[in-house]
Amino acid sequence: MSQTSNETKVTRDFWPKLKKSLASVPFAEEVIAAYYCAFDPATPIKVKGILLGALAYFIMPLDVIPDILLGLGFTDDMAVLYTAISMIRSHMTQAHRDKAKMTLEKLKAETI
Repeated sequence: MSQTSNETKVTRDFWPKLKKSLASVPFAEEVIAAYYCAFDPATPIKVKGILLGALAYFIMPLDVIPDILLGLGFTDDMAVLYTAISMIRSHMTQAHRDKAKMTLEKLKAETI
């Protein structure tokens, strides 16, 4: 997939997927911080490409281990995202993390 295709898919499908699976995603705050980093205009294109590819994999309904499998479903997503995040860690700012934490708190409050 191209970066433009990934960006379109992530923009369209990220929040619905996250809201639907919020209780099952133990690394939700990192995923949200990656999202904010990917869409930050100050983030370099190469970093955006890495993050958008990982986020597109996260939202794909069919992947190596289907998300529907309890306990295992997000392990492949987590591996892809943590690999991507470890590659670009220096570009993920405290502002991305703070915004992710606030967003996650709001999402959890909406689902209660």
